[in-house]
Amino acid sequence: MNTSMPSPTSTVTGCGSSACQCASPASPASGAKGASAASPAAMPVTAAINGIALHEPGECPDMGELRERAYGELLRQQAVRNGLLPRHTGLTAPEPDEAMRLVLEAMVDQAVTTPEPTEEECQRYYEANKPQFMVGQALHVRHILFAVTPGVNVHALTIHAEKALLELTGKEASPERFARLASELSNCPSSQQGGDLGWIGPDDCAPELANELFHQKHAQWGMGVHPRLIHTRFGFHIIEVLNRRAGKLPAYAEVRQRIAALLAMQSRARALHQYISLLAGEALVEGVDLEAADSPLVQ
Repeated sequence: MNTSMPSPTSTVTGCGSSACQCASPASPASGAKGASAASPAAMPVTAAINGIALHEPGECPDMGELRERAYGELLRQQAVRNGLLPRHTGLTAPEPDEAMRLVLEAMVDQAVTTPEPTEEECQRYYEANKPQFMVGQALHVRHILFAVTPGVNVHALTIHAEKALLELTGKEASPERFARLASELSNCPSSQQGGDLGWIGPDDCAPELANELFHQKHAQWGMGVHPRLIHTRFGFHIIEVLNRRAGKLPAYAEVRQRIAALLAMQSRARALHQYISLLAGEALVEGVDLEAADSPLVQ
């Protein structure tokens, strides 16, 4: 069972964050004569739930792993209180085995109930998100990629990309200028073909790009150079649409089951998030920052 939960961006004050001493390379005890060992204040903080450590001393799980362990330990301790698991006698959280996972999964299934989406909710989602359900749509595009790599000055890169975009959307821009700039500036192998990516569909590109080009209401803005930079995990893109295939929108009845499953999954994720937040609000959480709710009425 995957007990990982979505949580807001926050700063972990214990082991596993940039603020933690163990995130920096250990320095040898050298320098001035008589230098003493590191003070207790400089030692890594051991994250714990109600006094049960989430990792061994000196171990430094990353932020995601630390939260994953914290959520799992919150559930394990709740199962103990419910009489579903024996009390743990150690000082470090036990590694969950398959039997424990089944117990926790059954406990969560009983505690977290989610209603089936109504017909009205499904229809409303369909009307608001029609671009998601288009089939057969495709675009013939070319692009210029300004890659964001480690150490790059993102601000300067953005200005550089915006300058190129401004040139390409100007009235004086020639049709050949895009290909020339792509060959000169793009960090994508397609630069050798003037940035031409050929025909692509929503499943052929990064999710951020698919969302901008296919799933948004303004995605049907037309042909030519996209009026703004598109930011993806790879960097900044200047996109030009050379041709498009409109595709077909299935009838509501054809995608109703798919919509109901999606809405049910979203509803369960929210309910599970609330359940875990309540457990965190009732626990003593040390060394890891979790979103906690102190009221059962939290929605």
